[in-house]
Amino acid sequence: MEKEQKQNNDENQLKNEKSQLDENKDFDPTEKIKELEDKLTRNLAEMENQRRRFEKEKEDAFDYGGFAFAKETLNLIDNLERSKQSLENDENLKNSEALKKILDHLEIISKEQISIFKKNNIEPILAMNKKLDPNFHQAMIEIEDDQHEPGTIIQEIQKGFMMKDRLLRPALVGVSKRSKNNSKNNSKNDEQDKNKENQDKSTDK
Repeated sequence: MEKEQKQNNDENQLKNEKSQLDENKDFDPTEKIKELEDKLTRNLAEMENQRRRFEKEKEDAFDYGGFAFAKETLNLIDNLERSKQSLENDENLKNSEALKKILDHLEIISKEQISIFKKNNIEPILAMNKKLDPNFHQAMIEIEDDQHEPGTIIQEIQKGFMMKDRLLRPALVGVSKRSKNNSKNNSKNDEQDKNKENQDKSTDK
């Protein structure tokens, strides 16, 4: 029994050794090195991508970490502006010395807020008399006005702000459009010009 077991063990060992020899025959050092180089290159590229993503996230956190807070803070400016308008429209306070003093104080507070915003790279968007730009302005109403080109901002309903190169919120504005009479006159003039052009062509023939 022991003799048979020893014989089986010897046979298994011979098979294992033969298998290892066969594997060594198929082993190509050049291919293995190339495979390892490819893996190393991919790992290094992935590490570099992760480093760049981390750097970008770190920069954004530093530059725009207060973005949400700044957006909420704009409500203070809006409320101050509404308070000023409400006081100015109050018939009991109109033309009074008390109203003048209150408005002066509110103006000081408003300017101080804008100054603090500018120190933190938050700037108001210029709107009045500018052409409507959907990247910075949002048109709320159209106003008949023949003194400006159509699409010109002639009313600022709510001030817009930028934080560096990011839009905190667009300026809400009113833009000019041609009055109905002016539109009719322009259409009439265009028709007359067209008729004159056709007459000139007929004369040339």
